[in-house]
Amino acid sequence: QVQFVESGGGQVHPGESLRLSCTWSRSDFDQLRMGWYRQAPAKQREFVAGIYSFGLTDYADSVSGRFTISRDNSNNTVYLQMNALKPEDTADYYCNVAKPGVPPPNDFWGQGTRVTVSS
Repeated sequence: QVQFVESGGGQVHPGESLRLSCTWSRSDFDQLRMGWYRQAPAKQREFVAGIYSFGLTDYADSVSGRFTISRDNSNNTVYLQMNALKPEDTADYYCNVAKPGVPPPNDFWGQGTRVTVSS
């Protein structure tokens, strides 16, 4: 099994920024749409942002205009730049393959990286 490895989380104050990174060692990384997901305490995991191999992006309404997803296919890495963070952004963040209309593969979930936004 090849799991994603997320990093970059931390504890910040409202209004501050964080940049998350996610790497995946599979050779078909550059062919697949990738996504960031998050799971807040006592809530279901939800989609945050997605990016196609050619760069087209989309976002959940709750983060649009504040978060930016990007990727570096040469390093099999996906990034999530998070600006103007809010307490409601507090969650464990994960990345995974994000094929439209298909649930992310369970076998690829990594440990995630925790983001805590509090004053």
